[in-house]
Amino acid sequence: MSLAVALMRQWTQPRPTPLARLLQPLSWLYGSLAALHRWHGRRHAQHAPVPVLVVGNLITGGAGKTPTVLALLPRLRALGFTPGVVSRGYGRQGQGLCEVTRHSRAAEVGDEPLLIHLRGGAPVMVGADRVAAAQALCAAHPEIDLLVADDGLQHHRLAREAELWVFDERGAGNGLLLPAGPLRQRVPAQVPGHAAVLYTAPRPSTALPGACGQRQLGHLLPLQAWWNGPGAVPQADGWQALQGRPVLAAAGLARPEPFFAMLEARGLHIRRLPLPDHHRFDPLPWAEAGADLPRDVVVTEKDAVKLRPGHTGGARVWVAALDFRPDAAFDADLRTLCQRLARPAASTDTSRP
Repeated sequence: MSLAVALMRQWTQPRPTPLARLLQPLSWLYGSLAALHRWHGRRHAQHAPVPVLVVGNLITGGAGKTPTVLALLPRLRALGFTPGVVSRGYGRQGQGLCEVTRHSRAAEVGDEPLLIHLRGGAPVMVGADRVAAAQALCAAHPEIDLLVADDGLQHHRLAREAELWVFDERGAGNGLLLPAGPLRQRVPAQVPGHAAVLYTAPRPSTALPGACGQRQLGHLLPLQAWWNGPGAVPQADGWQALQGRPVLAAAGLARPEPFFAMLEARGLHIRRLPLPDHHRFDPLPWAEAGADLPRDVVVTEKDAVKLRPGHTGGARVWVAALDFRPDAAFDADLRTLCQRLARPAASTDTSRP
């Protein structure tokens, strides 16, 4: 963890540090291997039965892809689409295909796909082979006429009609590829015609034009009420209920500090418990951390999918919804992007390279 934090601090500098320059030969090797991977994937690319919109980022670690997908799904429905989602299911056990249901375990399907299904209400299929996942999901749900590929920007074997690139306030960092910098692939001089850029930040953080948005906290619900779904939202204000009480804030995120800062901005007095991204919560981290911790625990929805009511070690667990609201420019960009999603019938052959 300390090495990862040290590297991320190097990456966020506006100019490469001496350590980043020392790692740059490895970045050149990474770039060569990534280019070979892209060439091989595109050469053997297969189309899904329906058009594909990829949501991904050029930078590693917590740029806001999952909140973007959750904001995207209702907008696609408003435009007349019936979307489904395919994902690798990062951190899950197993590589085979698995459809996500309300009763799925995060360990089986991945925490982010489970959250997308629960909050987004869309059919979701996970699998290391995303072409097979796309075919299986469309076969199981013939009503789907558009697939959103979550975190699929670097998975080129699944052909796509359009891409949505997500950046946060870090932008491109120091501009170098992994491991000297945060980039999975280089930032181009301009946005290609099949892509659009969305910043999960109040203002653009690169030179690329794109819409912006704001991540903010929504409801604060007891864990049981959160699992009951939106129809069971209690009348009591969770934020008000925790005012003046000591609170443990636990977050298994790539970048937990923005979440902690938002909790404090809502007036909570928190004790921070940062955890590794995709932390399993088995065993419970507050049970291991000691008996002097606050009894009230606030977690993100990404972490709540790994916690079941009645199995919280005696803690009162509250779930803070993290909503993302793009500005009006995003809706215009999305309408333009969706014009590419009307694939001619002759192009739906899934065996076409």
